[in-house]
Amino acid sequence: MRAIEIREYGRPEVLTLAEREPRRPGRGEVAVDTEFAGVNFTDIYRRQGHYAQSVTYLTELPHILGIEGGGTVAQLGEGVADLRVGDRVVFFAPSGAYAEVAIANGMKTARVPDGVPLDVAVALTIQGLTAHYLSHSAFALKPGDSCLVHAAAGGVGQLLVQVAKLRGATVLATAGSAEKARIARQLGADVVIPYRETNFREAVVQATGGRGVDVVYDSIGKDTVHDSIRSLRPRGLCVLFGHSSGLVDAIAPMALAEAGSVFLTRPHMQHYVATREEFSGRLADLFRWVSEGKLQVGIDRILPLERAAEAHALLESRATKGKVLLGCR
Repeated sequence: MRAIEIREYGRPEVLTLAEREPRRPGRGEVAVDTEFAGVNFTDIYRRQGHYAQSVTYLTELPHILGIEGGGTVAQLGEGVADLRVGDRVVFFAPSGAYAEVAIANGMKTARVPDGVPLDVAVALTIQGLTAHYLSHSAFALKPGDSCLVHAAAGGVGQLLVQVAKLRGATVLATAGSAEKARIARQLGADVVIPYRETNFREAVVQATGGRGVDVVYDSIGKDTVHDSIRSLRPRGLCVLFGHSSGLVDAIAPMALAEAGSVFLTRPHMQHYVATREEFSGRLADLFRWVSEGKLQVGIDRILPLERAAEAHALLESRATKGKVLLGCR
């Protein structure tokens, strides 16, 4: 099979197209003939070596990247009882999705309902699960709450804006261009802040009458986190779930106190889909909203597997407007 692997950490150029022998699924695993693999910032962080020592996202070399994909079940390992060969599925795997055949944990593999295109289902898996746990668990939004969504025209941002509105929240959103601002408004954002032209903290304070928002969802990191904390109401929560602008090295505890006794969390999605019930339950909501026309899934582009380095460079440039997928066949 063809697969994209890294043999060293570094820039997108370290992504290498290789031929590998697919292994048979072990107990509790399924082999999937992969049609699409999703490209995520987690893949970039692993390629860069940021997670080299992570227990959750261990990245030993050589390593086949990719934590999500979709295709057709080709083989079942012992003990997998609720899937069948030939099922259309999506999966969340520790790694290995950038390949023509992927081995996935049966507990983190779900059938795709009829009527949901496979590319849409894959685009919805990691980023949709992220939007779901951010809005339902990390900070459970409810009517009357307000949130700030950074990078609102990105893959997670687009979904998070919509899910937050479904939860009844007021959504403030940042966007880096007029086109991205238009996307955020179209998806339901109540206030859109052009962060390249405006101090987003000042805009949030003004928009909330000086109160601040209940929660900030920050995927940007180094460039934004300090002002994100200061955009909160007293005892609000900043959810730092990515670092596209760079790792956040440190935040002084006193900065949290001075911002209003606020809270900061840095979650891994793995801990919010820890059981099959969490995984399948969140996906069931997402698939239902798509089927009912309540959730739009934006796909920026689909590139062939051998152009994985280009896909990474595009995502890192923050020029994308929606999900980037790799076509694995």
